[in-house]
Amino acid sequence: MKTIPLHLLKDKTNLGLHLKYFEKGEVFIDDEVTSVAHRDDHYIFFLLESGSGSVMIDFVDVPLPEKSLYYILPTQVHQRIQNQKANGWFIAVDTALLPPECRSIFENTLILQQPYLLSKDNFQQFQKLLGLLLLKYREDNTSQFYLMSVHSLLQSFIAIAASCYSVDMDTQLIMSRPMQLRSQFKNLLTNEIRKVKSPGAYAAKLNISEAYLSEILKKTTGFPPSYWIQQEVIMEAKRLLYHSELTVKEISHALGYTDHSYFSRLFAKITGVSALTFRKQYRK
Repeated sequence: MKTIPLHLLKDKTNLGLHLKYFEKGEVFIDDEVTSVAHRDDHYIFFLLESGSGSVMIDFVDVPLPEKSLYYILPTQVHQRIQNQKANGWFIAVDTALLPPECRSIFENTLILQQPYLLSKDNFQQFQKLLGLLLLKYREDNTSQFYLMSVHSLLQSFIAIAASCYSVDMDTQLIMSRPMQLRSQFKNLLTNEIRKVKSPGAYAAKLNISEAYLSEILKKTTGFPPSYWIQQEVIMEAKRLLYHSELTVKEISHALGYTDHSYFSRLFAKITGVSALTFRKQYRK
């Protein structure tokens, strides 16, 4: 694999939604494709009804317990869910269908999101809602109100999911200006990291001063912008080292570094090992 594949939702559906119920050990139709590490241009939600599973995201094996909700963000590198011992739901959603206030909940953290253990009431609500959504999803889509009804049910699922993840957060803090900027900074990092490395450039894109960006990130995360910029660079480098056949020099250039020796020193300084040593260790 020369580079990490990007899977597009439009290649599967024109509804902005792909929904299915999976059972223990079920082989997915596109198993060979999704078993390889890849990115998606859309959100993915999992709801495990019974048993337990796991999903690998950026070198972290995330366990998914029974009666839990989980989501994968667009562009996060991952492999398909391990569902040998789990029954549950798979929901792929076009990012455009998520209301901004819900996206701010899902994208609110700079660290890896964790599964949310559902209460009995929430679990039953999701079961009924997803069951109804699946029925509508499978109906004849030539009906005048087909898409409206499907998207309305989907919006309800997204809103309830967002409300679950917002429970452990301070609502006023979520809506505060610093938290909004933190979320916007994270989105910029994801999209711009190959071209932009300067804290000042990110601050300019957010229409704030570099000093203010540093202040809010230190306050809300404990670390300055330069730390998160380096973390994003190194994570992207790790992805390419592990999942692609690009040379260290090619990866350096792909990440916007013309001096590959500088990039190599940076990688070793932050990770404690050279880029080639990392590749050998993780490919054992």
